[in-house]
Amino acid sequence: MNKQEQVPITELLAGNSYPGRGIVTGMSADGKRAIIAYFIMGRSENSRNRIFERKENGDIITAPFDPAKVEDPSLIIYSAIRKTENALIVTNGDQTDTIYDSLLSGGSAEQALGTRTFEPDAPNFTPRISSVLHFADGFSYQMSILKSADAAGSACARYFFEYPALPGLGHLIHTYVGDGNPLPSFSGEPKRVEIPDDIDAFADGLWNVLDKNNKISLCVRYIDLADGTEEERIYNRNTEEVK
Repeated sequence: MNKQEQVPITELLAGNSYPGRGIVTGMSADGKRAIIAYFIMGRSENSRNRIFERKENGDIITAPFDPAKVEDPSLIIYSAIRKTENALIVTNGDQTDTIYDSLLSGGSAEQALGTRTFEPDAPNFTPRISSVLHFADGFSYQMSILKSADAAGSACARYFFEYPALPGLGHLIHTYVGDGNPLPSFSGEPKRVEIPDDIDAFADGLWNVLDKNNKISLCVRYIDLADGTEEERIYNRNTEEVK
């Protein structure tokens, strides 16, 4: 594939049993809506014991499906999506709150993530992936990944990507290349993906291509750039619900 081409997300993820957690950010083909998607997967019982919940203010959190079965909430329960007045934050961990606090105080995502590292889950050292959508001066977005610099987890490498919003174009970043022990971290730039106008076509396609044994939850949101109205789909394997 040429680096300047984008493909359906189903093509990029087909046959990958464990991409881990993933974020997609971009613009619908008609150029009228910003889009985000966030999915989580899990191999352990603790990781699989989760659902996405939407709060009244529009934030999305990961919540335990069965609170009695929670073993360690530190890396699995967090705010996945939070809004400020002019930005939307999507991440795979509690760095959502770190970025949120930085933006509210006039700082940046880069400054916030400079205080964070990859997850302390040796030997995987799971990357922290994040995306920030900016709406104050048109629509643009940033993506980032914080990775272990070596197999021992002795240092953190931080990568940041900035994108202008272009109709029909999105970018996908996820935590792992695929399954393994230890799990191999995502490498390279976020992947270019096609973003259709139809939220159901995009959301259903993404949900259905994720490995049926490992997928847990998915949230897809289309945001009208003219008036801020939202259309959203949430899939939770544990409740077998689509909202």
